[in-house]
Amino acid sequence: MTDVFISGTGVFTPPHVITNDELVASYNAYVGLHNEENAQAIAAGNVVEKLPSTSEFIFAASGIEQRYVMEKDGILDPRRMCPRLPPRSDDEPSIMAQMGCSAANDALARAGISASDVDLIIVAASNMERAYPAMAVEIQQILGAGGFAFDMNVACSSATFGIQAAADMIRGGSATRALVISPELPSGHLEWRDRDCHFIFGDVATAVLLESGDVAETAQFKVVSSACATKFSNNIRNNNGFLRRAHDQMDDRRDMQFVQNGRKVFKEVLPLVSKHIADHLKRDGVVPEDLARLWLHQANKTMNDYIGKKVLGREPQHGEQPNILQDYANTSSAGSIIAFSKHSSDLERGARGLICSFGAGYSVGSILVERV
Repeated sequence: MTDVFISGTGVFTPPHVITNDELVASYNAYVGLHNEENAQAIAAGNVVEKLPSTSEFIFAASGIEQRYVMEKDGILDPRRMCPRLPPRSDDEPSIMAQMGCSAANDALARAGISASDVDLIIVAASNMERAYPAMAVEIQQILGAGGFAFDMNVACSSATFGIQAAADMIRGGSATRALVISPELPSGHLEWRDRDCHFIFGDVATAVLLESGDVAETAQFKVVSSACATKFSNNIRNNNGFLRRAHDQMDDRRDMQFVQNGRKVFKEVLPLVSKHIADHLKRDGVVPEDLARLWLHQANKTMNDYIGKKVLGREPQHGEQPNILQDYANTSSAGSIIAFSKHSSDLERGARGLICSFGAGYSVGSILVERV
């Protein structure tokens, strides 16, 4: 079977920034309105009084300082608290396709490859704008790629699962060049009215171009191996599926947005991910000292610090485990790819690193790469 190489990556960054201070000002205005409008019910004990937030609390809880979003005004409107994303006609490119194409073109340009040379596109993301037709097939048409395309969803692990799937298909001969695209639009499913999670997510799109060794001329990294695992858990969930209307659930329900039990996630995911990485490395005969870099899922700085220390057996040195969430926030499956795209070009030939993402499912995916 042929070797598989990463020849280019791309990142589309949305046009709008929301700082923690802006977010807190909007949220606290909403809290004031809510408590005022429900004053009698709160006094009677029928409604829980909402508490204000602070920028200091957000940074301490997550390490996030700002986030990028596709639309800002609706999110910061205290009487709305969600983005305004007008529906597009069936003849217009969907918003996720637009985001994904931008990242894909960036990756193609870096690799010096034409879209017509690509014969596989996987759109791997936490949410799809629609059930069908596949976002990947729409992007395939817009880019002018050949071959075939399909969508996949493994929540925050979608990008690494997509890379494994694409690499396996290239090794098996069913594709030569593949784009794994992750257009993440979590501002649409985030509950901006919940103090415990309203600061978590930001929007972005990433793309990774993989090529068979038979054709790769601008290869940057060899895909050495991959490992994926899942274990069912309800601790991170989003019930807003395409059956919502059939269930007569069009009302504004809290469980129809992003929901998580943060403490349980922290307690259960950290050992799961740490063991997964250790097992992956052991299977390949790789010791922690062989790793020059860890590109981890960008969900929470404390989680990444814990995993980095657990995997390496010591505190990660500066640059060994780059974080980008202070600027981008949690971008679901795209986070580890942003970190990889922005913090990998300085590695010397032969240096090895590990891309790892984890999240709802539970799911965890890891990709061992080597600089060429």
